[in-house]
Amino acid sequence: MPIQSRWAISVPEVSLPEWVFGSSFNILPDFKVFLDADQPDTNYLTFSDFRLISKRVALGLQNAGLRPGDRVLFYAGNSIYFPIIFMGIIMAGGIFTGASPLFGPAELGYQLRDSGACFLVAQDSRIKVALEAAAKVGLSARRVYCFDGSFPPTTENTSRPRDVKHWSQLLAGPVEANRFHWVEPANPREATCCLNYSSGTTGPPKGVEITHYSYVANGEAYTSMEMKKHSSRSQVGANTSICFIPMFHAAAQTTFAVNNPKMRITTAVMASYKLDKLLSHVEKFKVTTLVVVPSVVLELSRSSLTTKYDLTGVEDIICGTAPLAPDLAREVERKLWPNGSNFITQGWGMTELTCSGALWSSDDKEKSSAVGELVPNASIRIKDGDEEIFEPNKPGELWFSGPTVMKGYWQNPNATKATIVEEKGIRWLKTGDIGYVDKYGPGAKIHIVDRAKELIKVRGFQVSPSELEGVLLSRADIVDAAVVGILVNSEEVPRAYVVRNSSVTEQEIMEWMESRVAKYKRLRGGVAFVHTIPRTQSGKIIRRHLREIASQQQAPLKAKIV
Repeated sequence: MPIQSRWAISVPEVSLPEWVFGSSFNILPDFKVFLDADQPDTNYLTFSDFRLISKRVALGLQNAGLRPGDRVLFYAGNSIYFPIIFMGIIMAGGIFTGASPLFGPAELGYQLRDSGACFLVAQDSRIKVALEAAAKVGLSARRVYCFDGSFPPTTENTSRPRDVKHWSQLLAGPVEANRFHWVEPANPREATCCLNYSSGTTGPPKGVEITHYSYVANGEAYTSMEMKKHSSRSQVGANTSICFIPMFHAAAQTTFAVNNPKMRITTAVMASYKLDKLLSHVEKFKVTTLVVVPSVVLELSRSSLTTKYDLTGVEDIICGTAPLAPDLAREVERKLWPNGSNFITQGWGMTELTCSGALWSSDDKEKSSAVGELVPNASIRIKDGDEEIFEPNKPGELWFSGPTVMKGYWQNPNATKATIVEEKGIRWLKTGDIGYVDKYGPGAKIHIVDRAKELIKVRGFQVSPSELEGVLLSRADIVDAAVVGILVNSEEVPRAYVVRNSSVTEQEIMEWMESRVAKYKRLRGGVAFVHTIPRTQSGKIIRRHLREIASQQQAPLKAKIV
């Protein structure tokens, strides 16, 4: 039997806007839902603003020609208006798709073409890139809008071409919008609302179709566990969270643009991440919960800035998007909670699961490197090839089932068929994550080992890159590290790419590792010193870039700056 969640909860079959706001016209609680972290007193949105301006975007898009099911691509960084654009597209009956503002013309053009977007809202500083990409795919400049995070525009943007409109010109009037009722899908289980692209760490990004029902199911699961964890959530209006991870990514999008407003939590939005600014905002807004990625935990562990700010109000740090080295977690815990009163928890999820697959519950108090347990309504199986694993502590690929599983990959039936298996009427997502459970049954804590495609096969043994990275990062003279498998004499072996802050040598690191890992895990592929480790904006290591570097180098591989 599969392992099932301890909880089964009902999921309303409504649109995502209906779930967040209740209705198009009801009176809403009066609280600030989004704050500009740098200008919180003058630049903010109330919950009523959120709904009304989103409705103005929705009606404006319809007036501009958007039809049900049309895709709108938002190419911008974080802003208090990001959730407005997101929700407005969905209210109009369209499908939201977001792209990193770091994309160049080729990457943006790929997503425009693949999604078939008929509107593009682009950050003002990237408007030239946006127009170049739009021209390549045949999207008219009349359907490209400039987004500068202001509303209404405070100054004329001189860098914006004359034929490109400011995003505020897209909006319908407030009187019309007040009377507007968003599109309520006939079947929320089938109607797609969001097309989030997978990070593409193992190949070209794929559009992940998320339906209204799956998005609401993810929200119900997350908020129900948060309400269990914080019994005072009935009065959360005064609480403030902070968002610095990119909102185009599913983790931030679901948490801050959807779930926090539903729970009446105020979110301070950072336009960009810098550790000192983050810690300053945490102190100022008395933030109690931090949602982070492993690279931020690494920075916290190494920085003296943690002593400069008052962080005593931080009760929870939740880390996701990639496995977190236990030693790094312990180091930060000693800094923030020297009396041992708390510990960093990890969560696990995927874009293909809308977001959350496993979280920590309120009754879990024992320190662990697990990613928690299954969210409500979910089930998992653990597979080793064709064989199913029914015992604890034995790793295999996690298969996940539940209402949050994606509809499929956008216009890619082959990839969908390779990832989703239907057995006895149940859809199972082959996650590609290797993990194990501490017991086989409800309430089992899940431990993630690594991505199946990232495991290194050394003489029949499986080697986890994230495990070796955790060992390397325990050295004070290593700032960051990544491990990939390379071929040496036709044999796959681990190779480390290291950012150092001293004159430590390749040989010193390799000898140091030999005393700490099994023989087959040793860095027989050598060590290369780099200036930075390539990562996605959500903190995942882009290993294919490092493998490409390794393939271009000639054996014997030497340690050097690359």
